[in-house]
Amino acid sequence: MTDWASLVRPSLHGLEPYDPGPSADELRRAYGVDEIVRLNRNEDLFEPFPEWREAVTAELDNVWMYPEESYREFREALAAWIGTTPDRIVPAHGTQALIGTVATLFLDPGDAVVVPRPSYGLYAQVSAARGASVHRVPLRDLRIDLEALAETARETGARLVWVCDPNNPTGSLARAGEWRSFLDALPEDCVVVVDEAYADYVEPASRLGRERDVEAGRPLAVLRTLSKLFGLAGLRLGYAVVDPQLARFLNVVQEPFNVNRAALAAGRACLTRIDLVEERRRAVAAARDLLCRRLVEAGVEPLPSQSNFVLVLVGEDDRALARTLAEEDGLLVRTGSEYGLDGYVRITVGPEQLMERVAAAIGRARTPLRGPKAARRP
Repeated sequence: MTDWASLVRPSLHGLEPYDPGPSADELRRAYGVDEIVRLNRNEDLFEPFPEWREAVTAELDNVWMYPEESYREFREALAAWIGTTPDRIVPAHGTQALIGTVATLFLDPGDAVVVPRPSYGLYAQVSAARGASVHRVPLRDLRIDLEALAETARETGARLVWVCDPNNPTGSLARAGEWRSFLDALPEDCVVVVDEAYADYVEPASRLGRERDVEAGRPLAVLRTLSKLFGLAGLRLGYAVVDPQLARFLNVVQEPFNVNRAALAAGRACLTRIDLVEERRRAVAAARDLLCRRLVEAGVEPLPSQSNFVLVLVGEDDRALARTLAEEDGLLVRTGSEYGLDGYVRITVGPEQLMERVAAAIGRARTPLRGPKAARRP
């Protein structure tokens, strides 16, 4: 028998593949409930944008062709929306694919990488898989400590710094002043990769407009997605905003035309309804605000968020609370313990009626679980 472990790259030893967990059917059987509501994956829980289905159906007549024309049209539509040029847009099979492509492009074994902790786990995973040394920087007051990230990058001679903004799982957002100071404090030859998967939910006045940093020549790659506010997670469609020279290198590394025609058609359809983006953002914000008010009434502490999820200090065993919510109400929430945040849960924001239901269920579930020791903010 072939010993595959002896043949693969040594840096892969000890790493585990992503595990999406049980299916909805398996969870329904396990908890004995008729309905499962996934509030643990940060998927869009609102109605999809109109006309995407018609666009996908029409595109099926063209599945025999490679999607080069669709790539060009998608880049042009995106560039027009965000106010940049098409040669700075790199489409990809979701931002997860781009995260791996960026790691392959920049990292050699032994290179240093800096990531916040906690944050999205794929940054450390793909970096370690390529043999990099991962340096984790704790949050400060549950916000990414940009000053400490830059300091660690200087101390380690880092090649990459990964930033998720708004951060997952906390929902916190970088401020303009600290972002500028962070960029100025980075060592030479260090690239910042900013994952803005949740940026479409941010209030317009609070957005940093990092595409302008890209155009100014800063060492920056911005990753975005149509999985969240646009609701296309199942079609896997993301993109990078980068310098045109870096765009060419990204396209050297990633496989050609890795986004299918159906996804590109859905993306273009969504971008024809940009008038709905602010409407959707406001709907999510209103539902998030309602959830937070009801959670406070239920005796727990939601953290400020600029995303489609809320991190909540529940003050008790978060795993037990999550289990009770699943067994009693069919509601799945993400436990903070998975991120080293004991006593917290992360809840995806959905329509207001659902948020009322979620807050009421948490209020019911907390009472028998509440003990003498309450969690505190780290």
